[in-house]
Amino acid sequence: MLNIYEQVDRNKRRSMITIVLFAIFVAVVVYFLGQAFGYDQSFVGVALIFSGVSSFFGYWYSDKIILAVSRARPASKEENFKFYTAAENLSIAAAIPIPKLYVIDDSAPNAFATGRDINHAVIVATTGLLDKLNKTEIEGVVGHEISHIRNYDMRLMSVVAVLVGMITLLSDWLLRSSWRRREDREEGNVGGIFLIVGFILALLSPLIGQLIQLALGRRRELLADAGSAMLTRQPSGLIGALKKISSDREPLEAANKATAPLYIVNPLKGDEERVGWFANLFNTHPPVEERIKALEGMI
Repeated sequence: MLNIYEQVDRNKRRSMITIVLFAIFVAVVVYFLGQAFGYDQSFVGVALIFSGVSSFFGYWYSDKIILAVSRARPASKEENFKFYTAAENLSIAAAIPIPKLYVIDDSAPNAFATGRDINHAVIVATTGLLDKLNKTEIEGVVGHEISHIRNYDMRLMSVVAVLVGMITLLSDWLLRSSWRRREDREEGNVGGIFLIVGFILALLSPLIGQLIQLALGRRRELLADAGSAMLTRQPSGLIGALKKISSDREPLEAANKATAPLYIVNPLKGDEERVGWFANLFNTHPPVEERIKALEGMI
């Protein structure tokens, strides 16, 4: 089993690999569609520039984008005292700077971490979580999010969330523009091949991006659960929190499919009910029962 330092190094490598692969993937999709519909080579160059810029933009501004999409506001120490004290104490225990704290005004209990590194980290909690969980359970959740920060998980998942959205928008734009271009171009055998491959890539790219996002998210959640137990020394806190969050049937309105993997528990109620190996590919989180069982083994 990897120690914490090896895990951080591996997450850094995965962040870079993910960014590079997405950039290459975008360029391949654009290249085949460009060939199929008569775009010149300069269009491919523009695609490469676009993929590079979008990757950098996703890395550098992912936290601001996700906070804006989630409609999060800065937390108040007077109003959210338990949230603040948990973050301060556990940050000291984890030997990282205290993250900025934000709140989403929603009665559905949930939380997530984001930011490009430990010096620009943010923990976001809903008002429902802060109202419905006790002090020990809030500490368990904050410990989970601080473990994500310490392991550089939030960098990896924030970048992936933004890039999945970008690749989806780009694929949709290419498919729409391709129908307009097709009428103006004669299609030969080679053009037909490019057309087929281009359409397949454009249609599958959002799905492939989402599967990468979901698989990474499930693996990172289990590690963060263990990290929370190590920081708080009370696995029961996170166990109680997971039970309360998962049993609450109210969907989180600020969440969407791009940001769902960031949350401690799937905020899109109903998705977690799918079972089976194939269905599990599309789950944003490991089953709560599996997570609780692992935590109970640490008591």
